[in-house]
Amino acid sequence: MTKKKKRIKSGLRELFNEIKWTKDLEKAEVWYVHRGAPNDTKIISGRDIVTIGKSFFDTATASIPYHRVFKIVYEGEIIFERRGK
Repeated sequence: MTKKKKRIKSGLRELFNEIKWTKDLEKAEVWYVHRGAPNDTKIISGRDIVTIGKSFFDTATASIPYHRVFKIVYEGEIIFERRGK
């Protein structure tokens, strides 16, 4: 399902903005720690992101801090993955 990883040099906010303004945020899949969910993991589509803030992003129902994001997949390719999850 997923292909090889690419390393990013900037932070998650910059990555989200790059995808939003130069690609298509709806094609992104964001994996993050969500306590109480199966395996403490929740996956949302980029189309669910309403705003991109300084230290978190908002969906219609929640604010998710960037430190909880551990993987971003774009068109089947892992473009960000944090070790430890």
